Amino acid sequence: MKKLGTLLVATALLALGACKDSGSKKKFLPPSTGGINSLMVIMDTELWRGPVGEKIRDEFAAQIVGLPQIEPKFSITQIPPKVFKGTTTHSRSILYVEQDSTSLAHIKDNAYSKPQKVAVVTGPTDEVMIKNLDSLADRAIQEFKANEIAEAQRRFERSLSKDKALEEQFGIQLNVPSLYKVGRREENFVWMDIQIPKGTMNIIAYEMPWNYFSNDSTFVQDIVRMRDSVGQKYIPGPYENTYMITEKAFAPYVFPAEIGGKKAAEVKGVWEIHGYPMAGPFLTYIINDKSNNRKLILEGFTFAPSEAKRDYMFELEAILKTVDFTPSDPASD
Repeated sequence: MKKLGTLLVATALLALGACKDSGSKKKFLPPSTGGINSLMVIMDTELWRGPVGEKIRDEFAAQIVGLPQIEPKFSITQIPPKVFKGTTTHSRSILYVEQDSTSLAHIKDNAYSKPQKVAVVTGPTDEVMIKNLDSLADRAIQEFKANEIAEAQRRFERSLSKDKALEEQFGIQLNVPSLYKVGRREENFVWMDIQIPKGTMNIIAYEMPWNYFSNDSTFVQDIVRMRDSVGQKYIPGPYENTYMITEKAFAPYVFPAEIGGKKAAEVKGVWEIHGYPMAGPFLTYIINDKSNNRKLILEGFTFAPSEAKRDYMFELEAILKTVDFTPSDPASD
């Protein structure tokens, strides 16, 4: 049976060092590296090609819901443990899997770089490793994603829009990159967008009455009705009598969420243009803003025909999740 790999030895040494040097300076960690939504998988190639690797692909490269084409949760790069050294250890998201007599399934923070998440899975047999992967996958995906969201936010916070449309209209603040521009502003509607190589990325905001969604049994239908009415009023297509609606063929996905410290519903699906062949993904947050007696609606949507859309939508999600209901007083800035 193989001994526990370099990762576990290193993390154990890190933990031991932390105990011995609790009163001294913390060890310097280099900044983590890697593209957004990338995952470095460290495991023997033989394991990767077998059922353990298949389990990893099933979990970590699963299809993202709400996109019009198949795209994985993470872009995975697999390397064997002997190659895991130097700058490869600085990857922001790492999954380390090894056959060993010890059975483990846990997540380590900032083992080699910062910020970093390292998920470790070991076991004496394929069956045990698969069981451990099954027990850890959901939490690991959640923590990897949260780390990626934070990284995306750090990147675009370097240059933020100073436009006050959202604050003046809705009393909120979003950390929106400066390249996004307000293209439409009405009494209860703000639309910001940015040009991308083959289309646009868009953010819209509006509010609905607090009691608009009064019946749980019709919640999804009410969401579609709301989106379609707003699309018809504010989001025109390329020709007269064309406008954005929710895709008719499939109902959107709805999940519970919390955003800006408030309970919300997260809605993922596909938009289309009524009367014209255009479509793309959308992400909507319906936020319970009881203090203002309203449902605040924040939405991101992308138009990028024939292009991968995962990372575009991920950026929009990262932006929407910066919503702040207590924006700073300009006088104090």
